[in-house]
Amino acid sequence: MTVTSVYQQLRSNLAYLHLEAASEALAAELDHATKEKLSHSAFLERLLRVEVAVTEERRLAGRRRFSCLPAPWRLEDFDFDAQPKLDRRLVEELGTLRFVEEAANVLLIGPPGVGKTHLAVALGHRAVEAGYRTYYTTAADLAARCHRAAIEGRWATTMRFFAGPGLLIVDELGYLPLAGEAAAALFQVVAQRYLKGSIVLTTNRGISQWGQMFNDDATVAAAMLDRLLHHSTVLSIDGDSYRMRAHREAVAKVRSAVNAGGAA
Repeated sequence: MTVTSVYQQLRSNLAYLHLEAASEALAAELDHATKEKLSHSAFLERLLRVEVAVTEERRLAGRRRFSCLPAPWRLEDFDFDAQPKLDRRLVEELGTLRFVEEAANVLLIGPPGVGKTHLAVALGHRAVEAGYRTYYTTAADLAARCHRAAIEGRWATTMRFFAGPGLLIVDELGYLPLAGEAAAALFQVVAQRYLKGSIVLTTNRGISQWGQMFNDDATVAAAMLDRLLHHSTVLSIDGDSYRMRAHREAVAKVRSAVNAGGAA
């Protein structure tokens, strides 16, 4: 068999095994191996490294699409100076994702605009890039999806979906009231993930106010908190709103420009 036919057969075999990236890189890697006088094993390692890199990138892209993360926010972008009471070392510890490995939870509690969603989404990006299946939803969307599933006879399928990701992010709990059915759905999601998968949950309601979120159903609130808090990290953020601060700064700039124009 000639060198050309061996090369063509090798490319054909790689394509047959769906190693398209390695097949495309074969000629270049053969040239490199010849020039550098690489051993057979070194050549094979380089060739397979190309395929592994492409496969990892494809899987990462798939996890990103699945995650539905709403923004590109990162932990590195968080303005800790604006929230000086926030424990930065604790946030950085969460960024190691040990809590995901341990199927623990994170509760981010504070008023609107203090960075809860930023931190939740940033942890989501870390998890996606570390190889964990991650899914983002608001509490309202989760409740609506479960409601539709119950009507359409897909309750069990939907529960399995929310049980699947290694990290589930539930954002904005407490901004809208949850009816009894919605509260029950959220409880079922929390209960089935208990000690099996992590939840990052953001809320504007303190723990003592959770009964109010569920139409004063203290039983549901207590049962949910029992599971969420048992193995969790709680971060309370009680600082100034980023949006309000930005608004005040914008107004101040306009006034300054107006005053400067008047003075001129």
